[in-house]
This record gives sequence, C-alpha cells and structure tokens, in this order.
Amino acid sequence: MTVTVDTAKLPMLLTALRLPTFARLWPEFCARANKEGWPAERLLAALCELELSEREQRRIQRHLAEAKLLPGKTLDSFDFAVVPTIAQARVRALAEGDGWLQSGHNLLAFGPPGAGKTHLGSAIGHELVQHGYRVLMARTSDLVQRLQTARQDLALSQEIAKLDKFDLLILDDISYVRKDQAETSALFELIAARYERRSIMITANQPFSGWDAIFPDRAMTVAAIDRLVHHATIFEMNVESYRRRTALASATALRDKGDVADDTDPQEKEPATPSSDIDT
Repeated sequence: MTVTVDTAKLPMLLTALRLPTFARLWPEFCARANKEGWPAERLLAALCELELSEREQRRIQRHLAEAKLLPGKTLDSFDFAVVPTIAQARVRALAEGDGWLQSGHNLLAFGPPGAGKTHLGSAIGHELVQHGYRVLMARTSDLVQRLQTARQDLALSQEIAKLDKFDLLILDDISYVRKDQAETSALFELIAARYERRSIMITANQPFSGWDAIFPDRAMTVAAIDRLVHHATIFEMNVESYRRRTALASATALRDKGDVADDTDPQEKEPATPSSDIDT
C-alpha cells in the first residue's frame, strides 16, 4: 500500500494528537536520525519515551499544585534523629504507597506542637505524588468549614464524593477543631465515608482522650476513633518542639559569642591613645 505523507502537516497532526513534546522535538531528532542513520523504529521509540516522560512530569506538577503540601517539607529535610520513635525505613516504605492505600489504611500522628507532625504529613504526601497518587492536605478546621458549607447547600454527599478522587487526605491539626465552632458531625461523615475505602492521615496535639471537644457527642467521638484506628499506623512524636529547639540553639550561640567577646583583653578592645608628652 502506498501512503502519501505530507510532512508539512506534521506540527498540526501532533498538536491534534496532543503530543507537545513530540511536536517540539521531532525536527531535531529527525535531523540527528538522518545524520547518524537511525532506523525508523529507534527514532519513533525515542520520541515516544520523551513524550511519556514529560507527560508524567506535567502530571506530577499538576498533582503537587492541587495537593497543597508545604514546600520544602520533604523526607530529605525531615530530621529522623530527633524523633527516635519513628523508624525511617517504615516511613519511607509507607511513602511508596501501594497496598495500604488500596485498603484504606490510615496514618495518625500524635505529639506536642512543633514536634514535626505537619512536616511528616507533607513529606509523605510529596513522596506519594511522585509515585503516582493523588493527595490533598488541609487544616482540619478549613476542611470542616468546607464540608459545613456543602451541608448548608444540601450538597454534603457530593462534596465527600469529590474528595474520593484523593488517595490520601491529610487533615492537619484536628485538635484545633471545636464542636462549638462548626457542626463537626460533617467531619464524622467524611471519616465514615472513607472507612476501609480511602486513606486519611491525621495530625493531633491531643490524644484520643481529648477528642470529646471535637465531635458533638461522646458516641460520635468513639465511633470516629474506632474507624480511624481499625486499620492504622500510629506515630507517637512526643519530642521537644522543633521551634523551641531552634530558638534555644540560636540563643546559646549568641550567648557563647558574647562570652568570647567578654574574654577579650581590655587592652585589645581599646586602641592606644597617643601620648601628649612628646620629647623635643
């Protein structure tokens, strides 16, 4: 079969096929292939691999943008040495995703303010996005407000369904949510809807015993905790605040610097004054 090819139409055809990398690189690669005598299949394979690679990078960037993760808060910048209760190998295994996300397994991080819980959540989220998963990180109070607005519009079930597209929801600072600030039963409905289907990560300054302040009644509190812990990995991060450690280190450095200055010989600190008794 004879096929007539109009190469002038190639840019238009590649645009119609949504192959922007292919469209950008084919002149350069065709010139190289002609010069070096590549077979046609090598040229085609090279352009297809580059198209797929850049498509994956664009996908990752889109999903990172929608995830609302904290910039710079990655596993590489997380100091595991100051949180000895957390095994780095375990965290890195979880950050690859796979089975635990498919089964709706949850992650729960407890510790005082500044212990690194938010950093840990963001770091796991960054890794999961790189591995092809979709993540959303939000302050729990903001998400509760979003759910409550949807409930007022009689669209709570639709809003929860929209959140289903995310393999992991990271709900930061759940302890700051108070049942007198919003109708947090909507939060319970989200937890119940994702139970054993979609994963949740929660960071909390308070242990479970303090969660009565979050949900409207004790029965709902117990039911929420039961669903969260049934399939869960719990991180106990009871260490000194990172911000406090940093402040103390800075203060110590300034004090030590001052002590060195005070130990300087007074004669070295003040320049000698020229004598007024000059021999003539």
